[in-house]
Amino acid sequence: MAILAGIDEAGYGPLLGPLVVSGAAFRVPEDHLDTCLWKTLGDTCTRDVRKSSRKLAITDSKKLYQSRKTMAPLERAALVMLAVAGKRPESLEALLDSVAPGAVDALAQYPWYREENLALPLSEDLGDIATRANAIKRNAKAQGVAFLGAFSEPLPEGHYNRMVKRTRNKAVVSFGLALRVIDRLVTFAPNETIRVCIDRQGGRTHYRDPIATAMPGYQMHVLEETDTRSAYRLECAARACRIEFTTKGEDHHFAVALGSIYSKYLRELYMHQFNRYWAAQQSGLKSTAGYYTDAKRWLADAGDTLRRLEVDRDLLVRER
Repeated sequence: MAILAGIDEAGYGPLLGPLVVSGAAFRVPEDHLDTCLWKTLGDTCTRDVRKSSRKLAITDSKKLYQSRKTMAPLERAALVMLAVAGKRPESLEALLDSVAPGAVDALAQYPWYREENLALPLSEDLGDIATRANAIKRNAKAQGVAFLGAFSEPLPEGHYNRMVKRTRNKAVVSFGLALRVIDRLVTFAPNETIRVCIDRQGGRTHYRDPIATAMPGYQMHVLEETDTRSAYRLECAARACRIEFTTKGEDHHFAVALGSIYSKYLRELYMHQFNRYWAAQQSGLKSTAGYYTDAKRWLADAGDTLRRLEVDRDLLVRER
């Protein structure tokens, strides 16, 4: 058996809210590493975002979120697949404990995130999560596949600012979170072959040096470095690991699409907490998704309240 994982991010560009990088991992027969999981799980999962589909929609999180302009499709996919892995979090803290150990501790610095433990699910029309999860689990077992869970790295605003000041490059920060996800995968499955697919951000094509630094003890082979794909094979006595960076990875790899779902879902939950807290501080304050133009509007609208509460801007606003 081998581990097949996909990694994607959410919140790379906003001024408000966290950057989140997540991985989704499956155990598959080693000779099926190149098999499309949308086909393998085709009896119960689909790329189709239509509301009428009886299968679970797993696709790029942006498409999933925009399909109905509500969180329900995103939340359904995230919670059903966690249930497939045997996890049923009923609050944001429980979810973080499941997919991002240690992340709850970081929230203590942010009044807008620590105010109240958010109950899950938020959506009312998710259907029977357990029934869907059991069907997918049976489908996966019949194909010799198992979903192992999500591995997330949420980075709140203040933590983000400190890392960007240290590295002077937010792309380096985002890539560092992806490397932390890979390290968690390697630790989780210390003896198995691993294939990791990562959605590539920006125009970078060369990743050899940072990977080598993050994974000492492995002999590295550069398989390909092109405008659309960069691939590396790492070998040591215990195992082999292949890491691939592809453009539009969420459109080509089930696990990358699922990773994007967990990143987007966690970010939306953080922003839900954010908006709920600030609405209680200032009556009539319109919520924000945190992206540049609307974040500027929100900061102007909330300016008097932020000054009254003497909010530390480095904890609230991402500088790059």
